[in-house]
Amino acid sequence: MLFTVATLALAFASTASAHATVFGAFVNGKDQGDGRNKYIRSPATNDPVRDLSSTDIICNTNGGKVAPNFVKAAAGDSIALRWFHFNPDDPNDILDPSHKGPILTWIAPFTSGNGAGPVWTKIAQQGFENGEWATIKMRNNGGRAEFTIPKTLAPGQYLIRQELLALHMADFKCNDPANPGRGAESYPSCVQLEITGNGEAIPDQDFDFNRGYTCDNPGLHFNIHIPFKSYTPPGPPVWDGTT
Repeated sequence: MLFTVATLALAFASTASAHATVFGAFVNGKDQGDGRNKYIRSPATNDPVRDLSSTDIICNTNGGKVAPNFVKAAAGDSIALRWFHFNPDDPNDILDPSHKGPILTWIAPFTSGNGAGPVWTKIAQQGFENGEWATIKMRNNGGRAEFTIPKTLAPGQYLIRQELLALHMADFKCNDPANPGRGAESYPSCVQLEITGNGEAIPDQDFDFNRGYTCDNPGLHFNIHIPFKSYTPPGPPVWDGTT
């Protein structure tokens, strides 16, 4: 009991300030520079999204505001998105370590809208592996969360949605009337990519966040403060690169 109470107290203390958003992208290790409102549809703040019925859960608060540029990459390239808390010039100001959880990366055809509807496909995910959460690995990697563009992906313009899921308050469901403000915290960010290559595969999982993310989903209602053996992130498995 003492361990649980102390852990929950730490989670509450960290909630007000331990937020994050994306600063920029790397393509095969090459820095693409500050992408905020340039090729990233940057949110107005680094606050989490908790309302699963809101379209903010997709690309955050400015998800429908088209950025003027695209990151250029080829199918098969390695991409990393760099996250930060408040000060992007401080290499240690990334995310509070209490915010443990998975990192999920999704793709959808480019749209000038906010990405609502059944258009998303999961292309990468990191959860709880070898005793460590993906968000902690990202912190230890200088804020970079890495993934690979599928080699078979058809060329074109896309939205890449990367999301940190902080589970420090996910021991309660997000719609628990006795515990308002609890539940998983989502930090989604959408980046505009233009992909080249000779692939022909069209992502086809047709995932809809406003329908597929629910308060009783075991990937979103999960107690990290007690012993557990495994964790499964929400959504479908990672796309296999075929149509």
